[in-house]
Amino acid sequence: MAVSARTKVWLVACGSFNPITNMHLRLFELARDSLNATGRYDVVGGLISPVNDAYGKKGLISGEHRLQMCRLATQKSDWIKVDDWEIQQSGWTKTRVAMEHFESSLNAGSDTPASLRLLCGADLLESFAVPDLWSPEDMDKLTGHFGLVVVTRAGSNPERFIHESDALYKNKASIHIATEWISNEISSTQIRRALRRQNSVRYLIPDAVLDYIKTHSLYQE
Repeated sequence: MAVSARTKVWLVACGSFNPITNMHLRLFELARDSLNATGRYDVVGGLISPVNDAYGKKGLISGEHRLQMCRLATQKSDWIKVDDWEIQQSGWTKTRVAMEHFESSLNAGSDTPASLRLLCGADLLESFAVPDLWSPEDMDKLTGHFGLVVVTRAGSNPERFIHESDALYKNKASIHIATEWISNEISSTQIRRALRRQNSVRYLIPDAVLDYIKTHSLYQE
């Protein structure tokens, strides 16, 4: 019996990365291991796309700084890259539109195009239940056409959340759950708070990112 070819996959993470942390990088490693272990996928690359400044989130520093920190964080990675397309746009871009752009750009000139999966944590999955936050069309395109890889903590129950959401349940075959068994609660919010209070964040973010933050006196207010 012929062995079915594995589906090539790019993992794409869109977000603030304000700043990027070691947990952001761990998401990629966990997702790749989990997808490859199924025997059905071959993760060929990872892509980080920092959001445009026009996103307007409180405390969001300039895209120039966030982009540079992401590049420093991934400089030793042989498979994760950083893309500035969202930051270079004239305004905020919907996640669906960004994914459509990357689907085109990453597969340009390829005879065997790869599929894209949106990489996220359980918080993004749960945000699909927030009224009017996502349009039905965007939600269906992200969870159906592209699909999600959701990295979740041990003890959480994303399967139940998917079961209780008609929109997610419809595309459940395209939602892959990867469990992080080693507890890791690092968040950018916590990092910013610690920096404002002049507390150490060493070993929570890459050293090169910490050096950049200190050099440019970021997150002091």
